[in-house]
Amino acid sequence: MVLGLLAASCQTMQSETFASADSGTFAGASVNIASLTEVIERAPNDPSAYNVRGTAYGASGRYNEALDDFNKAIQLDPQFHQAYANRALVYRQLGELDKALADYDRAIRTEPRYAPAYIGRGNVYRQQGQISLALSDFDRAIRLQPDDPQGFHNRALIYQGRGLHNFAIEDFTTAIGLDPQAPEPYHGRGISTFALGNVDDALNDFNRALDINVRYYEAWTSRGMALEAQEEYVDAVAAYNRALSINNGYQPAKEGLQRLRSKVPGGGLLGAR
Repeated sequence: MVLGLLAASCQTMQSETFASADSGTFAGASVNIASLTEVIERAPNDPSAYNVRGTAYGASGRYNEALDDFNKAIQLDPQFHQAYANRALVYRQLGELDKALADYDRAIRTEPRYAPAYIGRGNVYRQQGQISLALSDFDRAIRLQPDDPQGFHNRALIYQGRGLHNFAIEDFTTAIGLDPQAPEPYHGRGISTFALGNVDDALNDFNRALDINVRYYEAWTSRGMALEAQEEYVDAVAAYNRALSINNGYQPAKEGLQRLRSKVPGGGLLGAR
């Protein structure tokens, strides 16, 4: 059961976003892309304008258009470290990890103190199984930007994967202090707390994650596992079913239902409570 929880924990914080030229992060979903296009038409040689529109495209899932804009920004300014990091994030979303790694390397060579590039590169290294390199990048990002929860959260995932749960809990707690409205650190801390045998505290963290994001199917599954450990089988089945109502292919939730088939009358869809 603990292994199932750990398998569900390998995620980055949703706050990892595209960087604009002048504001650190950029919430592209609320941006009027047409108005950004007008800015580009008025200043067609301004690399920042392409980078900003690229962040809007990227945040909206329009990755090919985002790549076009980041390519143009880099063509106009080959030292534009944020555009390299933004293009790398698009490549990560597309699963092109080698291209992402190359762009993060370029961003870091151009601006060695740019913490988001270390976080992004660390996540690529983690996806590739290069755990020591990932940990080194997260350490570097934390030193450069100690008020950013992403570095702490991602380093905690490394510690968690190595079974260093007390260290993981410390970093997850720091991430929570820096951004109390991000559900992922609560979920991560709950997993490490569960692994140490503190089921009640783990359940509190899973519930907090779900208070923030009720569609967090991994947290519903983790809640089910905690309830299962407490022998609250009916509620555990309900939690697993809630996870599957959001992602009907999520294997850990399916496995939870299979384990409880003989312990709950009917073993079917009972609804979440």
